[in-house]
Amino acid sequence: MQTYFIELSYLLASILFILGLKGLSHPETAKRGMHLAEFGMLMAIIGTLMHHEIVTYTWILAGLAIGSVVGLAMGVWVPMTAMPQRTALSHAFGALAAALVGVAEYLKGAGHLDTVTMSALGFEVMLGSLTTTGSLLAFAKLQGMVRGTPMTYKGQNVFNMLLLATTVGIFIYLVINPGSMTLFFIMAGLAFVFGLLLVMPIGSADMPVVMSLLNSYAGLASAATGFVLSNKVLIIAGTLDGFSGFILSILMCRAMNRSITNVLFGAFGSATTAGESGEQQGSMREVGLEDIATQLAYANKVVFVPGYGLATAQAQHAVRELADVLEKRGVTVKYGIHPVAGRMPGHMNVLLAEANVPYSSLYELEQINPEFATTDVSVVIGANDVVNPDARDNPSSPIAGMPILEVDRSKSVVVLKRGQGKGFSGLENPLFFKPVTGMLYGDAKDTLTRLVQAVQHA
Repeated sequence: MQTYFIELSYLLASILFILGLKGLSHPETAKRGMHLAEFGMLMAIIGTLMHHEIVTYTWILAGLAIGSVVGLAMGVWVPMTAMPQRTALSHAFGALAAALVGVAEYLKGAGHLDTVTMSALGFEVMLGSLTTTGSLLAFAKLQGMVRGTPMTYKGQNVFNMLLLATTVGIFIYLVINPGSMTLFFIMAGLAFVFGLLLVMPIGSADMPVVMSLLNSYAGLASAATGFVLSNKVLIIAGTLDGFSGFILSILMCRAMNRSITNVLFGAFGSATTAGESGEQQGSMREVGLEDIATQLAYANKVVFVPGYGLATAQAQHAVRELADVLEKRGVTVKYGIHPVAGRMPGHMNVLLAEANVPYSSLYELEQINPEFATTDVSVVIGANDVVNPDARDNPSSPIAGMPILEVDRSKSVVVLKRGQGKGFSGLENPLFFKPVTGMLYGDAKDTLTRLVQAVQHA
Protein backbone atom coordinates (compact mmCIF):
# COMPACT_ATOMS: atom_id res chain seq x y z
CA MET A 1 0.00 0.00 0.00
CA GLN A 2 2.85 2.34 0.89
CA THR A 3 4.56 1.69 -2.45
CA TYR A 4 1.35 2.42 -4.36
CA PHE A 5 0.90 5.72 -2.50
CA ILE A 6 4.48 6.77 -3.32
CA GLU A 7 4.07 5.95 -7.01
CA LEU A 8 0.70 7.74 -7.12
CA SER A 9 2.16 10.87 -5.49
CA TYR A 10 5.07 10.84 -7.96
CA LEU A 11 2.69 10.44 -10.89
CA LEU A 12 0.53 13.31 -9.68
CA ALA A 13 3.62 15.47 -9.07
CA SER A 14 4.89 14.79 -12.60
CA ILE A 15 1.54 15.70 -14.15
CA LEU A 16 1.40 18.91 -12.12
CA PHE A 17 4.95 19.84 -13.14
CA ILE A 18 4.02 19.46 -16.81
CA LEU A 19 0.81 21.48 -16.38
CA GLY A 20 2.74 24.09 -14.38
CA LEU A 21 5.35 24.45 -17.12
CA LYS A 22 2.60 24.83 -19.70
CA GLY A 23 1.00 27.53 -17.56
CA LEU A 24 4.28 29.42 -17.30
CA SER A 25 4.44 29.71 -21.08
CA HIS A 26 1.94 32.59 -21.01
CA PRO A 27 1.79 35.58 -18.60
CA GLU A 28 -1.97 35.28 -18.14
CA THR A 29 -1.69 31.69 -16.86
CA ALA A 30 1.72 31.97 -15.19
CA LYS A 31 0.33 32.45 -11.69
CA ARG A 32 -1.83 29.35 -11.96
CA GLY A 33 1.14 27.46 -13.40
CA MET A 34 3.24 28.40 -10.39
CA HIS A 35 0.57 27.16 -7.99
CA LEU A 36 0.28 23.85 -9.85
CA ALA A 37 4.07 23.39 -9.76
CA GLU A 38 4.15 24.24 -6.05
CA PHE A 39 1.48 21.64 -5.28
CA GLY A 40 3.37 19.15 -7.44
CA MET A 41 6.52 19.73 -5.41
CA LEU A 42 4.52 19.22 -2.21
CA MET A 43 3.27 15.86 -3.50
CA ALA A 44 6.81 14.88 -4.49
CA ILE A 45 8.09 15.71 -0.97
CA ILE A 46 5.27 13.78 0.70
CA GLY A 47 5.93 10.76 -1.51
CA THR A 48 9.66 10.89 -0.76
CA LEU A 49 9.03 11.06 3.01
CA MET A 50 7.01 7.83 2.78
CA HIS A 51 9.98 5.72 1.61
CA HIS A 52 10.61 2.73 3.87
CA GLU A 53 14.39 3.14 3.47
CA ILE A 54 14.30 6.19 5.76
CA VAL A 55 15.79 5.24 9.14
CA THR A 56 15.25 8.54 10.95
CA TYR A 57 13.53 11.80 10.08
CA THR A 58 15.73 13.98 12.31
CA TRP A 59 18.08 15.35 9.66
CA ILE A 60 15.36 15.38 7.01
CA LEU A 61 13.07 17.53 9.14
CA ALA A 62 15.99 19.76 10.10
CA GLY A 63 16.83 20.32 6.45
CA LEU A 64 13.16 20.86 5.62
CA ALA A 65 12.83 23.48 8.35
CA ILE A 66 16.04 25.34 7.42
CA GLY A 67 15.22 25.27 3.72
CA SER A 68 11.69 26.51 4.35
CA VAL A 69 12.92 29.41 6.48
CA VAL A 70 15.56 30.42 3.92
CA GLY A 71 13.09 30.09 1.04
CA LEU A 72 10.44 32.11 2.87
CA ALA A 73 12.95 34.83 3.74
CA MET A 74 14.12 35.06 0.13
CA GLY A 75 10.56 35.17 -1.13
CA VAL A 76 9.50 37.91 1.30
CA TRP A 77 12.54 40.18 1.51
CA VAL A 78 14.33 39.84 -1.83
CA PRO A 79 12.94 42.66 -4.02
CA MET A 80 11.57 41.92 -7.48
CA THR A 81 14.44 43.95 -8.93
CA ALA A 82 16.86 41.36 -7.56
CA MET A 83 15.09 38.36 -9.12
CA PRO A 84 18.04 37.54 -11.44
CA GLN A 85 20.39 37.29 -8.46
CA ARG A 86 17.90 35.23 -6.48
CA THR A 87 17.39 32.91 -9.44
CA ALA A 88 21.15 32.44 -9.81
CA LEU A 89 21.40 31.50 -6.12
CA SER A 90 18.56 29.00 -6.53
CA HIS A 91 20.41 27.39 -9.43
CA ALA A 92 23.55 27.18 -7.27
CA PHE A 93 21.69 25.60 -4.32
CA GLY A 94 19.94 23.04 -6.52
CA ALA A 95 23.11 22.10 -8.38
CA LEU A 96 25.11 21.81 -5.15
CA ALA A 97 22.46 19.52 -3.69
CA ALA A 98 22.68 17.28 -6.76
CA ALA A 99 26.49 17.20 -6.56
CA LEU A 100 26.45 16.32 -2.85
CA VAL A 101 23.94 13.53 -3.44
CA GLY A 102 26.26 12.18 -6.13
CA VAL A 103 29.27 12.29 -3.81
CA ALA A 104 27.31 10.55 -1.06
CA GLU A 105 26.14 7.80 -3.42
CA TYR A 106 29.69 7.29 -4.70
CA LEU A 107 31.05 6.93 -1.17
CA LYS A 108 28.17 4.62 -0.32
CA GLY A 109 28.99 2.39 -3.29
CA ALA A 110 32.67 2.36 -2.26
CA GLY A 111 33.73 2.34 -5.90
CA HIS A 112 31.81 -0.87 -6.69
CA LEU A 113 29.29 0.61 -9.09
CA ASP A 114 27.98 -0.72 -12.37
CA THR A 115 28.61 1.19 -15.59
CA VAL A 116 25.13 2.72 -15.89
CA THR A 117 25.04 3.94 -12.29
CA MET A 118 28.56 5.36 -12.47
CA SER A 119 27.74 7.13 -15.74
CA ALA A 120 24.70 8.84 -14.23
CA LEU A 121 26.52 9.58 -10.98
CA GLY A 122 29.59 11.05 -12.67
CA PHE A 123 27.46 13.19 -14.97
CA GLU A 124 25.48 14.39 -11.96
CA VAL A 125 28.55 15.42 -9.96
CA MET A 126 30.35 16.97 -12.92
CA LEU A 127 27.37 19.02 -14.12
CA GLY A 128 26.22 19.89 -10.59
CA SER A 129 29.68 21.12 -9.60
CA LEU A 130 30.25 23.40 -12.59
CA THR A 131 26.69 24.76 -12.32
CA THR A 132 27.24 25.60 -8.64
CA THR A 133 30.30 27.79 -9.15
CA GLY A 134 29.01 29.18 -12.45
CA SER A 135 25.76 30.26 -10.78
CA LEU A 136 27.58 31.80 -7.83
CA LEU A 137 29.77 33.85 -10.18
CA ALA A 138 26.67 34.90 -12.14
CA PHE A 139 25.12 36.00 -8.85
CA ALA A 140 28.26 37.98 -7.97
CA LYS A 141 28.25 39.72 -11.37
CA LEU A 142 24.57 40.57 -11.17
CA GLN A 143 24.91 41.82 -7.60
CA GLY A 144 27.88 44.00 -8.54
CA MET A 145 30.27 42.11 -6.25
CA VAL A 146 32.55 41.57 -9.25
CA ARG A 147 32.63 43.60 -12.45
CA GLY A 148 30.00 42.67 -15.01
CA THR A 149 32.22 43.10 -18.07
CA PRO A 150 33.96 39.99 -19.45
CA MET A 151 37.13 38.87 -17.66
CA THR A 152 39.47 37.48 -20.26
CA TYR A 153 43.09 36.51 -20.71
CA LYS A 154 45.21 35.25 -23.60
CA GLY A 155 44.53 31.65 -24.56
CA GLN A 156 41.44 31.49 -22.36
CA ASN A 157 39.25 29.46 -24.70
CA VAL A 158 42.04 26.97 -25.38
CA PHE A 159 42.70 26.53 -21.66
CA ASN A 160 38.98 26.13 -20.93
CA MET A 161 38.63 23.47 -23.62
CA LEU A 162 41.66 21.59 -22.31
CA LEU A 163 40.24 21.74 -18.78
CA LEU A 164 36.87 20.47 -19.99
CA ALA A 165 38.51 17.69 -22.01
CA THR A 166 40.53 16.62 -18.96
CA THR A 167 37.41 16.59 -16.78
CA VAL A 168 35.42 14.58 -19.32
CA GLY A 169 38.39 12.24 -19.79
CA ILE A 170 38.50 11.49 -16.07
CA PHE A 171 34.73 10.95 -16.13
CA ILE A 172 35.04 8.39 -18.94
CA TYR A 173 37.87 6.62 -17.08
CA LEU A 174 35.75 6.44 -13.92
CA VAL A 175 32.88 4.89 -15.86
CA ILE A 176 35.26 2.10 -16.86
CA ASN A 177 37.12 1.95 -13.53
CA PRO A 178 34.94 3.49 -10.77
CA GLY A 179 37.25 2.47 -7.93
CA SER A 180 39.63 5.46 -8.17
CA MET A 181 38.29 7.75 -5.44
CA THR A 182 41.15 10.24 -5.87
CA LEU A 183 40.30 10.76 -9.55
CA PHE A 184 36.63 11.12 -8.64
CA PHE A 185 37.31 14.08 -6.36
CA ILE A 186 39.80 15.55 -8.86
CA MET A 187 37.01 15.45 -11.45
CA ALA A 188 34.64 17.23 -9.08
CA GLY A 189 37.29 19.86 -8.27
CA LEU A 190 38.05 20.52 -11.94
CA ALA A 191 34.32 20.86 -12.61
CA PHE A 192 34.07 23.50 -9.87
CA VAL A 193 36.94 25.42 -11.47
CA PHE A 194 35.49 25.05 -14.98
CA GLY A 195 32.18 26.55 -13.79
CA LEU A 196 33.99 29.73 -12.76
CA LEU A 197 36.03 29.89 -15.97
CA LEU A 198 32.91 29.31 -18.06
CA VAL A 199 31.08 32.37 -16.71
CA MET A 200 34.13 34.65 -16.31
CA PRO A 201 34.31 35.75 -19.98
CA ILE A 202 30.55 36.31 -20.24
CA GLY A 203 29.41 39.91 -19.82
CA SER A 204 26.30 41.10 -18.02
CA ALA A 205 24.68 41.88 -21.38
CA ASP A 206 24.51 38.13 -22.04
CA MET A 207 23.07 37.21 -18.64
CA PRO A 208 19.61 36.23 -19.97
CA VAL A 209 21.23 33.40 -21.95
CA VAL A 210 23.53 32.46 -19.07
CA MET A 211 20.58 32.24 -16.68
CA SER A 212 18.74 29.94 -19.09
CA LEU A 213 21.79 27.72 -19.56
CA LEU A 214 22.44 27.45 -15.83
CA ASN A 215 18.81 26.53 -15.35
CA SER A 216 19.26 23.82 -17.96
CA TYR A 217 22.42 22.49 -16.31
CA ALA A 218 20.77 22.37 -12.88
CA GLY A 219 17.81 20.50 -14.34
CA LEU A 220 19.97 17.93 -16.09
CA ALA A 221 21.97 17.41 -12.88
CA SER A 222 18.68 16.75 -11.06
CA ALA A 223 17.64 14.28 -13.76
CA ALA A 224 20.93 12.43 -13.32
CA THR A 225 20.26 12.38 -9.56
CA GLY A 226 16.94 10.71 -10.34
CA PHE A 227 18.71 7.96 -12.26
CA VAL A 228 21.17 7.40 -9.40
CA LEU A 229 18.39 7.25 -6.77
CA SER A 230 15.89 5.47 -9.06
CA ASN A 231 13.51 8.36 -8.42
CA LYS A 232 11.07 8.79 -11.31
CA VAL A 233 9.81 12.24 -10.35
CA LEU A 234 13.36 13.62 -10.23
CA ILE A 235 14.05 12.21 -13.69
CA ILE A 236 10.87 13.76 -15.13
CA ALA A 237 11.18 17.13 -13.37
CA GLY A 238 14.90 17.42 -14.10
CA THR A 239 14.43 16.56 -17.76
CA LEU A 240 11.62 19.10 -18.11
CA ASP A 241 13.76 21.75 -16.42
CA GLY A 242 16.88 20.87 -18.39
CA PHE A 243 15.40 20.85 -21.86
CA SER A 244 13.06 23.80 -21.33
CA GLY A 245 16.07 25.82 -20.14
CA PHE A 246 18.09 24.76 -23.17
CA ILE A 247 15.27 25.63 -25.59
CA LEU A 248 14.89 29.01 -23.89
CA SER A 249 18.63 29.60 -24.29
CA ILE A 250 18.33 28.96 -28.02
CA LEU A 251 15.40 31.39 -28.25
CA MET A 252 17.38 34.03 -26.33
CA CYS A 253 20.31 33.63 -28.73
CA ARG A 254 18.00 34.02 -31.71
CA ALA A 255 16.64 37.20 -30.14
CA MET A 256 20.21 38.54 -30.15
CA ASN A 257 21.10 37.04 -33.55
CA ARG A 258 23.99 35.15 -31.99
CA SER A 259 24.96 31.52 -31.45
CA ILE A 260 25.38 29.71 -28.14
CA THR A 261 29.11 29.32 -28.82
CA ASN A 262 29.46 33.05 -29.43
CA VAL A 263 27.76 33.81 -26.12
CA LEU A 264 29.91 31.32 -24.21
CA PHE A 265 33.24 32.04 -25.86
CA GLY A 266 32.87 35.41 -27.61
CA ALA A 267 33.56 37.63 -24.56
CA PHE A 268 30.91 40.05 -25.84
CA GLY A 269 31.29 43.42 -24.18
CA SER A 270 35.05 43.42 -23.83
CA ALA A 271 37.00 46.54 -24.66
CA THR A 272 38.17 45.09 -28.00
CA THR A 273 34.68 44.21 -29.08
CA ALA A 274 33.22 47.53 -28.01
CA GLY A 275 35.77 49.53 -29.88
CA GLU A 276 34.81 48.01 -33.22
CA SER A 277 31.68 50.12 -33.48
CA GLY A 278 33.63 53.36 -33.74
CA GLU A 279 33.03 56.75 -32.19
CA GLN A 280 29.85 58.77 -32.71
CA GLN A 281 29.88 62.20 -34.22
CA GLY A 282 28.06 65.05 -32.47
CA SER A 283 26.81 65.29 -28.93
CA MET A 284 23.88 64.13 -26.85
CA ARG A 285 21.08 66.67 -26.55
CA GLU A 286 19.94 67.18 -22.98
CA VAL A 287 16.30 68.20 -22.51
CA GLY A 288 14.37 69.73 -19.64
CA LEU A 289 11.79 67.86 -17.60
CA GLU A 290 9.06 70.46 -18.21
CA ASP A 291 9.47 70.23 -21.99
CA ILE A 292 9.15 66.45 -21.89
CA ALA A 293 6.13 66.67 -19.62
CA THR A 294 4.42 68.92 -22.15
CA GLN A 295 5.25 66.53 -25.01
CA LEU A 296 3.83 63.59 -23.09
CA ALA A 297 0.72 65.41 -21.93
CA TYR A 298 -0.32 66.40 -25.47
CA ALA A 299 0.77 63.24 -27.27
CA ASN A 300 -1.65 60.82 -28.91
CA LYS A 301 0.47 57.71 -28.39
CA VAL A 302 3.36 57.03 -26.00
CA VAL A 303 5.45 53.86 -25.87
CA PHE A 304 7.55 53.01 -22.80
CA VAL A 305 10.62 50.86 -23.45
CA PRO A 306 12.02 49.45 -20.19
CA GLY A 307 15.52 48.10 -19.72
CA TYR A 308 17.82 47.05 -16.89
CA GLY A 309 17.97 50.68 -15.70
CA LEU A 310 14.30 50.36 -14.77
CA ALA A 311 15.22 47.47 -12.47
CA THR A 312 18.20 49.15 -10.82
CA ALA A 313 16.17 52.30 -10.14
CA GLN A 314 13.15 50.24 -9.00
CA ALA A 315 11.06 52.54 -11.14
CA GLN A 316 8.34 50.11 -12.25
CA HIS A 317 5.68 51.64 -9.99
CA ALA A 318 6.62 55.16 -11.06
CA VAL A 319 6.27 54.33 -14.75
CA ARG A 320 2.88 52.75 -14.11
CA GLU A 321 1.79 55.90 -12.25
CA LEU A 322 2.92 58.08 -15.16
CA ALA A 323 1.07 55.81 -17.60
CA ASP A 324 -2.12 56.13 -15.53
CA VAL A 325 -1.88 59.92 -15.58
CA LEU A 326 -1.35 59.94 -19.35
CA GLU A 327 -4.25 57.55 -19.98
CA LYS A 328 -6.56 59.80 -17.97
CA ARG A 329 -5.65 62.56 -20.42
CA GLY A 330 -6.65 60.32 -23.33
CA VAL A 331 -3.12 59.28 -24.35
CA THR A 332 -2.69 55.74 -25.70
CA VAL A 333 0.07 54.06 -23.66
CA LYS A 334 1.89 50.88 -24.64
CA TYR A 335 5.02 49.06 -23.48
CA GLY A 336 7.61 47.65 -25.89
CA ILE A 337 9.28 44.55 -24.43
CA HIS A 338 12.47 43.11 -25.90
CA PRO A 339 12.99 39.38 -25.13
CA VAL A 340 16.49 39.92 -23.72
CA ALA A 341 15.90 43.21 -21.88
CA GLY A 342 17.16 42.92 -18.31
CA ARG A 343 19.27 40.20 -16.78
CA MET A 344 17.05 37.14 -17.07
CA PRO A 345 14.33 35.92 -19.46
CA GLY A 346 11.10 37.79 -18.82
CA HIS A 347 12.77 40.24 -16.42
CA MET A 348 10.79 43.26 -17.63
CA ASN A 349 7.52 41.32 -17.64
CA VAL A 350 8.07 40.35 -14.00
CA LEU A 351 8.83 43.91 -12.90
CA LEU A 352 5.88 45.43 -14.72
CA ALA A 353 3.56 42.71 -13.43
CA GLU A 354 4.61 43.65 -9.89
CA ALA A 355 3.44 47.19 -10.66
CA ASN A 356 0.11 45.80 -11.95
CA VAL A 357 0.71 46.89 -15.52
CA PRO A 358 -1.99 45.11 -17.58
CA TYR A 359 -0.63 42.32 -19.76
CA SER A 360 -2.70 43.69 -22.63
CA SER A 361 -0.47 46.80 -22.60
CA LEU A 362 2.73 44.78 -23.11
CA TYR A 363 3.81 44.31 -26.72
CA GLU A 364 6.56 42.04 -27.99
CA LEU A 365 9.16 43.28 -30.43
CA GLU A 366 7.37 42.05 -33.56
CA GLN A 367 4.10 43.63 -32.44
CA ILE A 368 5.36 47.07 -31.41
CA ASN A 369 7.94 47.81 -34.12
CA PRO A 370 5.35 48.65 -36.83
CA GLU A 371 3.76 51.15 -34.42
CA PHE A 372 6.81 53.32 -33.75
CA ALA A 373 6.28 55.30 -36.97
CA THR A 374 2.97 56.57 -35.54
CA THR A 375 4.26 57.03 -31.99
CA ASP A 376 4.55 60.61 -30.77
CA VAL A 377 6.98 59.91 -27.91
CA SER A 378 8.99 56.79 -27.09
CA VAL A 379 10.33 56.81 -23.54
CA VAL A 380 13.41 54.61 -23.15
CA ILE A 381 14.05 53.79 -19.49
CA GLY A 382 17.53 52.41 -18.91
CA ALA A 383 17.68 50.36 -22.12
CA ASN A 384 20.71 50.46 -24.40
CA ASP A 385 21.58 47.56 -26.68
CA VAL A 386 17.97 46.55 -27.35
CA VAL A 387 17.32 49.99 -28.94
CA ASN A 388 20.68 50.42 -30.66
CA PRO A 389 20.05 51.18 -34.37
CA ASP A 390 23.60 50.01 -35.23
CA ALA A 391 22.23 46.47 -35.04
CA ARG A 392 20.06 47.34 -38.05
CA ASP A 393 22.17 49.91 -39.91
CA ASN A 394 25.83 49.04 -39.31
CA PRO A 395 26.97 45.66 -40.73
CA SER A 396 30.33 45.99 -38.95
CA SER A 397 28.77 46.40 -35.51
CA PRO A 398 29.27 43.52 -33.04
CA ILE A 399 25.48 43.39 -32.64
CA ALA A 400 24.71 43.57 -36.38
CA GLY A 401 21.54 41.66 -37.19
CA MET A 402 20.23 41.63 -33.64
CA PRO A 403 16.49 42.41 -33.65
CA ILE A 404 15.90 45.71 -31.85
CA LEU A 405 13.03 47.92 -30.76
CA GLU A 406 13.10 50.57 -33.49
CA VAL A 407 12.34 53.55 -31.28
CA ASP A 408 14.39 55.84 -33.55
CA ARG A 409 11.49 55.74 -36.03
CA SER A 410 9.29 57.56 -33.49
CA LYS A 411 8.53 61.27 -33.89
CA SER A 412 10.36 61.93 -30.62
CA VAL A 413 12.50 59.82 -28.29
CA VAL A 414 13.25 60.52 -24.64
CA VAL A 415 16.03 58.49 -23.00
CA LEU A 416 16.19 58.27 -19.21
CA LYS A 417 19.76 57.58 -18.10
CA ARG A 418 21.90 58.25 -15.05
CA GLY A 419 24.68 59.69 -17.19
CA GLN A 420 26.42 59.51 -20.55
CA GLY A 421 28.03 56.11 -19.92
CA LYS A 422 27.68 53.12 -22.22
CA GLY A 423 25.57 50.06 -21.45
CA PHE A 424 26.77 46.69 -20.18
CA SER A 425 27.94 45.66 -23.64
CA GLY A 426 30.27 48.65 -23.79
CA LEU A 427 28.90 49.71 -27.21
CA GLU A 428 28.15 53.31 -28.08
CA ASN A 429 24.53 53.87 -29.07
CA PRO A 430 23.96 56.22 -32.04
CA LEU A 431 20.32 56.59 -30.95
CA PHE A 432 21.49 58.97 -28.24
CA PHE A 433 23.01 61.30 -30.85
CA LYS A 434 20.03 61.46 -33.24
CA PRO A 435 18.12 64.76 -33.65
CA VAL A 436 14.85 63.15 -32.51
CA THR A 437 16.39 62.04 -29.21
CA GLY A 438 16.48 64.01 -25.99
CA MET A 439 18.46 62.85 -22.94
CA LEU A 440 16.86 63.21 -19.52
CA TYR A 441 19.59 62.50 -16.95
CA GLY A 442 19.09 61.37 -13.38
CA ASP A 443 17.67 58.51 -11.35
CA ALA A 444 14.80 56.99 -13.36
CA LYS A 445 12.46 56.62 -10.40
CA ASP A 446 12.92 60.23 -9.29
CA THR A 447 12.65 61.51 -12.86
CA LEU A 448 9.43 59.59 -13.53
CA THR A 449 7.92 60.75 -10.25
CA ARG A 450 8.64 64.37 -11.12
CA LEU A 451 7.24 63.79 -14.63
CA VAL A 452 3.97 62.60 -13.09
CA GLN A 453 3.64 65.86 -11.20
CA ALA A 454 4.65 67.94 -14.22
CA VAL A 455 2.20 66.18 -16.57
CA GLN A 456 -0.65 66.72 -14.08
CA HIS A 457 -0.02 70.47 -14.20
CA ALA A 458 0.64 70.67 -17.95
